Amino acid sequence: MGAPGAATVLCCAAFVVSVLLAWAAIAYAHRRGMLDQPGFRRSHKVPTPRGGGIGLVAGTLLAVAGGLGAWPGGGSPWVVAAWCVAAAAVAVIGWVDDHRALSVLPRLLTQLLAAALFAGVVIHVWHMAWAWLPLWVLLAAWSINLHNFMDGIDAILALQILFVGVGLGLLAVAVSQPAMAVAAFGFAAATCGFLLFNWPPARIFMGDVGSGFAGFVVCSLILLLCIRVRLALWPALLLCSAFVADAGFTLAWRMVRGRRWYTAHREHLYQWLVRCGWTHAQTGTLYMLWNLLLAAPLALWATYRPEIGPWLVVGLYAVAAMTWWRARDACLAKVRSGRNGHVA
Repeated sequence: MGAPGAATVLCCAAFVVSVLLAWAAIAYAHRRGMLDQPGFRRSHKVPTPRGGGIGLVAGTLLAVAGGLGAWPGGGSPWVVAAWCVAAAAVAVIGWVDDHRALSVLPRLLTQLLAAALFAGVVIHVWHMAWAWLPLWVLLAAWSINLHNFMDGIDAILALQILFVGVGLGLLAVAVSQPAMAVAAFGFAAATCGFLLFNWPPARIFMGDVGSGFAGFVVCSLILLLCIRVRLALWPALLLCSAFVADAGFTLAWRMVRGRRWYTAHREHLYQWLVRCGWTHAQTGTLYMLWNLLLAAPLALWATYRPEIGPWLVVGLYAVAAMTWWRARDACLAKVRSGRNGHVA
């Protein structure tokens, strides 16, 4: 079997594993009482099982380990092993949190240690400066929690990581990195398996087991790709713009306002849209339109014209800031008018 055929088989295996485990997780969650109940800070209306991201985790581990381990450019076995251990650790602490709520400290400590393990091995293997370690650890922790924050309505996170997975795969193909391409496409295939059960109205939620893991996968794949091709950073940042902008600007706004930014809230733009009457499907579609109409074309441009990549990133994030501000104000005004509830 040739390389394309083997890659296809690996991605199909990731999809099937994800489907089977997500399906099994529905019954498991009902038996264990792992149900997210509707509430003031929730965006769903009926009790819904969580933990479906376990299928995403298993399928992605299979695909990424297989892609990095068997295709050219995947790195040493130590890098693959460190990635698997770190990714699994992030998933395990999320799985425990899905069963019984954990405090912030054990979750954050596990995330930081996992990120440090992976980054440390990469730095050692690639003979890089150890000064990179704290930055990469912080970026990984931020990505893990960013994706957790943005997992608040049906399908929005799954759609985003599907888009990023496919985008990173195509970017890897364009810069001649077959191992990274297989890993990214496998991640996207596993996401598709979960999305079958998460499309509105969701039959199961991803849970912390999947959302934190997805954040680690996105960050680590970008890191590995940029080590090989540094200019890949610009298209990667463009591909991630929808979530980075919403989470980043929301966090900054809450900090400026003196809010407890680390606590649960409903102030992301996607949450304001739902509070204003948008359905989950409509909101997810809006974010995907941003991705397809703006992020994808600009990422393609930055791939083949890397010298203008930084300017494209600055420009798109400036547009995202203005869009976030105006859309949030419009939603806030509508909520305050009394037509769709009240302000938290």
